[in-house]
Amino acid sequence: MYLHYFETYTRMKYTRIDKELFISNRKNFINKMEGSSLAVFNSNDIYPISADSTMPFQQHRDIFYLSGVDQEESILVISPNSKNEAHKEVLFLKETNEHIAVWEGEKLTKEAAFETSGIKTVYWLNQFDTIFKQMMCEVDMVYLNTNEHLRANTEVETREDRFINKLKKNYLSHQVKRSAPIMHEIRSIKNPIEIELMKKACSITKLGVERLLNFVKPGVFEYEIEAELIHEFIRNRSKGFAYTPIVASGANACVLHYIENNCECKDGEVILLDVGAEYANYASDLTRSIPVNGRFTARQKAVYNSVLHVKNEAQKLLVPGTIMNEYHKEVGKLMEAELLKLKLIDTTDIKNQKADWPAYKKYFMHGTSHFIGLDTHDVGLWNEPIQAGMVFTCEPGIYIPEEKLGIRLEDDLVVQQNGGPLNLMGDIPIEADEIEDLMNG
Repeated sequence: MYLHYFETYTRMKYTRIDKELFISNRKNFINKMEGSSLAVFNSNDIYPISADSTMPFQQHRDIFYLSGVDQEESILVISPNSKNEAHKEVLFLKETNEHIAVWEGEKLTKEAAFETSGIKTVYWLNQFDTIFKQMMCEVDMVYLNTNEHLRANTEVETREDRFINKLKKNYLSHQVKRSAPIMHEIRSIKNPIEIELMKKACSITKLGVERLLNFVKPGVFEYEIEAELIHEFIRNRSKGFAYTPIVASGANACVLHYIENNCECKDGEVILLDVGAEYANYASDLTRSIPVNGRFTARQKAVYNSVLHVKNEAQKLLVPGTIMNEYHKEVGKLMEAELLKLKLIDTTDIKNQKADWPAYKKYFMHGTSHFIGLDTHDVGLWNEPIQAGMVFTCEPGIYIPEEKLGIRLEDDLVVQQNGGPLNLMGDIPIEADEIEDLMNG
């Protein structure tokens, strides 16, 4: 049974990832740990909806990053100074059996867990309390993992939260440290294997865009466009969208987080598409703006080319040493010049602008870049100089409600040690003339 199971497990939607990635990630984490300590990482829950319905399982990105385990009810414990060699890295997994295999599909065996993670010591979850007590007796500190993303909503209690509450009751004498600062630092610099996975996600997104350029025409509905994308993504081994897709035609494009996708796309409008496929839990994040009838008006093209100019110049600033706050100010200056050219603002607007809300913010009110990786809005160090290996979006936009026009353009970029960034979406059409040619070819 084990051999049969291992074969099926490696045929998940995504190809099994080289375990050297997870071995390397754990080494990076261990190098940041202090003193006599261990660290614990829990999987996500399967979240209920109603009755016996649940949300599709999504693994907690941190335990996936450190182990590659993509399964519920899993725990990773890292204890590098353990006197027991077998307990330096330990996985606790839900034990599979024939009943589970029939109803849910077989889970990781111990052998498959090693091939996935590179971790030799694997126990079943019912052994956790006993083994963990032995491990805690050897250390003075424990690293606990919490969601410290700047934009996180932490109202819902997680499996990690419940574990932390239990640990604090049972181990009062241990010091507690936070894993999040370490995870934010090491996750922000991508391993070459991660870059390849993100390239794959971007390549699937490209296929979706190419499909749309031959599909969009006056009279289609936004949800039909969404359906074309999900079809193309899933048929290419993605689980689907990396985030809730935005398919916003006409005035809808001026609503930054428009997700209803329920309107008819009309002749003369521009559709703002903020969509991206995931692959192996890694995100892509793309935005393109395309004309419903295949041709931009002169005004639409002028706005489009202004956004593209800002994007092209902004991405040149994504080099090692850049401070993100300063970067966003420089992008603001680029946008200000374009809005003046488009006569959307004038010198009086600039003269009277407030320091905390520049004139350009009337038409470009969001940030230009964010970290991307296992999460679409990935974790990272916002107040430190950026480094080679970090991956950012670059996504300026101009939104003109009075013209029912919103244009945003976005690619995913890897910061390089020398020269400008590597554009993971560089082969996805972005020039206005190229988009028109493809839509009318």
